[in-house]
Amino acid sequence: MPEGLNVEVAHKLSDHEHEATRSDRWHELVEVLEVAMLAIVAIATAWSGFQAAKWDSRQALLYGQSSRDRFQADDLSTAGGQTLVADSAGFNSWLQARSANDRTAMTILERRFSPEYHVAFEAWLKTDPFTNPKAPPGPAFMPQYINPRKQEAARINEEASRKFDEGTDARENADKYVRDTVLFASVLFLIAMAQRMKGRGSKLSLNIIAGALLVFVLISVVALPRA
Repeated sequence: MPEGLNVEVAHKLSDHEHEATRSDRWHELVEVLEVAMLAIVAIATAWSGFQAAKWDSRQALLYGQSSRDRFQADDLSTAGGQTLVADSAGFNSWLQARSANDRTAMTILERRFSPEYHVAFEAWLKTDPFTNPKAPPGPAFMPQYINPRKQEAARINEEASRKFDEGTDARENADKYVRDTVLFASVLFLIAMAQRMKGRGSKLSLNIIAGALLVFVLISVVALPRA
């Protein structure tokens, strides 16, 4: 074989070896990138699932507390209404005793008023209600009248509403973490597809899409509140 031909064959073999080496290095680099993305996805998926579970638990707790507070507020409101009914009945009896000019009965009935109603009753008397047409119809309509059970019921109802709203926010946060978990699964799918591809262009394209989606979902997870 001529010497020139041997040199040409040697060059071609050397070029093929360099191309094979570059190809191997490229595949190794892509594999390292894929392994890194898979590791990040595994950790991020576990974190998202953990946060979703914690927010679900928080939602259940807050909804339970809200329901408990509603029942307590209803009990207090009922008790406050019963107190007002008793005071109103006593006030009607007082009006009848006054019409009969029964001072003894009037005094007894006044003593039976609840403390809060009695304060409003004294204020009502000062408006000269029997001659003043602009006077309120009764002590319960006076600004001085305060029903502590009704007020406590209103406060607890507000607290129950706040807890319910927080529970709704917790549910939405859990849903967002579940959504991100699904997106992480999409990243895994894209990487798995890329690993099956033989062509460099298609393999690189799928990995780029997977990487971009991974970055997007990671930013979303970081931005979400933690339970």
